[in-house]
Amino acid sequence: MSELASTGLTAHQAEKIAYENNKLHKRLCRLVGQAIGDYNMIEDGDKVMVCLSGGKDSYALLDILLTLRERAPISFDIVAVNLDQKQPNFPADVLPAYLRNIEVPFHIENQDTYSIVKRVIPEGKTTCSLCSRLRRGILYRVAGELGATKIALGHHRDDIMETFFLNMFFGSKLKGMPPKLQSDDGKNIVIRPLAYVREADTERYAALRNFPIIPCDLCGSQENLQRKQIKAMLREWEKKHPGRVENIFSSLSTVVPSHLMDRQLFDFAKLQATGLADTNGDIAFDDEPCATTEPNVIRLHGLSGDDD
Repeated sequence: MSELASTGLTAHQAEKIAYENNKLHKRLCRLVGQAIGDYNMIEDGDKVMVCLSGGKDSYALLDILLTLRERAPISFDIVAVNLDQKQPNFPADVLPAYLRNIEVPFHIENQDTYSIVKRVIPEGKTTCSLCSRLRRGILYRVAGELGATKIALGHHRDDIMETFFLNMFFGSKLKGMPPKLQSDDGKNIVIRPLAYVREADTERYAALRNFPIIPCDLCGSQENLQRKQIKAMLREWEKKHPGRVENIFSSLSTVVPSHLMDRQLFDFAKLQATGLADTNGDIAFDDEPCATTEPNVIRLHGLSGDDD
């Protein structure tokens, strides 16, 4: 029996699936390449430490960066790092086997943060905050030990949006998750090359590539996390109002400080009429914003040079 016959697909169906899969890969390469270029995430001679959790997003990040490295006009190294937090039933052999198979240099850092989190956080309470702080400090240290110049995390567009609304609803701040930032200790640059990529695409890509996904047993059972509520809200918006989420995401990179209320960002106290026309000035009585039926389109041309 031929390989095609064993799948139960016709030649036309198989060709269509292959076409869609190739299209997805090209789109991810383009979006990641554009984010890298827009924020100057990776420079010639960099050593990029890709934090590999065993989840779909970090697998996709590593895979796409390996593709772009072959095409990029600059030279940079990649090292994959996994923090084994000693969660019960964690399959410690999965990631090393995968990384050896694709011939990527890697480092496994063994730290029992699981016991610390379970000891400090009461049963049923959210563990993410403490877990994140512990993990962050360890990864900063490991980056220094490995000589990494950039720390790459697998946060995607949905993560950025969710963080923005979490800070707004629960932290009273207009603050998101930037594609590039200086680390807490001031010694590292953290980058998020998946900043323009939708979670739905990393899900599809992970299934396509058949990555050996490792679930997070530490926090995966916490179904009522605030982040999950925000995620559900955004998905409902996207379903009922196509384009709304895309427009909100675009607004994060189109900020007008003089039209907000942060006195640290804009000196309202010293603002005076100059007598000169200002195209960026306010209209005394604004009309309601025009509703659009089409979402804003971000024109992207990544390192891959490919398009759909």
